[in-house]
Amino acid sequence: MKIKSFLAKPFANYIYRQTRKGMLTAVADQQHIFAQLIKTGQKTQFGKDHQFAQIKSHDDYVKQVPIRDYEAFRTYIDLIKEGKHNVLWKGVPIYFAKTSGTTSGVKYIPITKDSIPNHINTARNALLCYMAETGNTKFANGRLIFLSGSPELERIAGIPTGRLSGIVNHHVPKYLRANQLPSYETNCIEDWEQKLDKIVEETINQDMTLISGIPPWMQMYFDRLMEKSGKKIGELFPNFSVMVQGGVNYEPYKAKLTESIGRHIDTIELFPASEGFFAFQDSQKEPGMLLNTNSGIFFEFIPVAELGNENPTRLTLKDVKVGENYALIISSNAGLWAYNIGDTVKFVSTTPYRLVVSGRTKHFISAFGEHVIVEEVESAILDAARAENIHLTEFTVAPHISTDQGKSYHEWFIEFEKAPSDLKGFAQKIDDNLRLKNVYYDDLVKGNILLPLQITTVQKNGFVDYMKSIGKLGGQNKVARLSNDRKIADAIKAYTVKNT
Repeated sequence: MKIKSFLAKPFANYIYRQTRKGMLTAVADQQHIFAQLIKTGQKTQFGKDHQFAQIKSHDDYVKQVPIRDYEAFRTYIDLIKEGKHNVLWKGVPIYFAKTSGTTSGVKYIPITKDSIPNHINTARNALLCYMAETGNTKFANGRLIFLSGSPELERIAGIPTGRLSGIVNHHVPKYLRANQLPSYETNCIEDWEQKLDKIVEETINQDMTLISGIPPWMQMYFDRLMEKSGKKIGELFPNFSVMVQGGVNYEPYKAKLTESIGRHIDTIELFPASEGFFAFQDSQKEPGMLLNTNSGIFFEFIPVAELGNENPTRLTLKDVKVGENYALIISSNAGLWAYNIGDTVKFVSTTPYRLVVSGRTKHFISAFGEHVIVEEVESAILDAARAENIHLTEFTVAPHISTDQGKSYHEWFIEFEKAPSDLKGFAQKIDDNLRLKNVYYDDLVKGNILLPLQITTVQKNGFVDYMKSIGKLGGQNKVARLSNDRKIADAIKAYTVKNT
């Protein structure tokens, strides 16, 4: 047994026990975090503007602090960028996490001295819980790859600024650095395809044991490795035993990734964002990810149906129910207050609090009143694909609006790894599945307001070429599953198979 895996065992067991204890105190921990946040926030500009000194309960907080997105926070962020102190949190942030917004352009999310442990320790805890539960510590002795953004940081008002994955790269523990790939120089390459070629060059002959990244990145990496080696990933890396993934729903990518690997491999799912590290898969035996209830973040949950309301219900952890979709709202020691992160979640358990990410608050289709969400379309297409043994690479959906009654429909742009022989039949199966999942959509099809969905086939690597064309290949960028307009759909048409 090598020294790293040997030393990892007692620490993994300790963290695992602490995590299990935290499951029993989640509600109390949330109440304590709320009180601490309000106490510290009183001394900030935001706290004074919202009379934090008068807040004694969550009900008071709801009255004083409305839900905000980044646009509503921008004036405070601008004050920090001007060099002001104690604006959203005490002092100034130690980093700005730079991220692309669909409506806000570039967003600058503060990371403070108090909030950085949330980002670093949660990823560590996910790996340690896996080690403790499975007994697999051997991967710590091999090569580990974290497919991330560039670690090079610029400065905004003297504050180091860059992609979250690049920032976190600076905090990889020393005991893992010797095992980490790719090299710093390769990680700094901005062009994703050039960077990918260098990563393949640096890793193809190494003993890779853990690979981490968002699923579409990992699939591109695997494709290049297989093209160059002529081997499946599991054969190329015989000691590869753990894949860590997050950022998008894993299920649409699972079949192709598994086929590329060629054998079973353990996976650990994470729920990180620039705004915080919210949940992680703590067990290989139980579904969902454990909510991070004692890591500087206070959570609120808004029923998705109330998102458009002026005063939506704001539930705390003790009031959530299994199976309902909620918009996730956070207040944190990064200085984010009642902040709508844009993700929707659904609890699969409340003892302990485990959840899945069900979609994005801005990614839906309701052009005809159907309010179809990401979880529904992903489930509809995956059920159909499994039944027909059809493999997908990527897809997105948009409304096709006609002025003639009964002529409008949802247009699905799908890139197939293994295409169906009967495209219309496959489309019908997806449509039937979606109608079972969404009663409003079913009513519209039954009422001849909508035609059944139609599929437009995207050519091989079409989505990659599209992302490249808009300068968003790699990084933390992902193709939106759903749009309420035709912007993505009209651009994707240039990459479709003609006469489908």
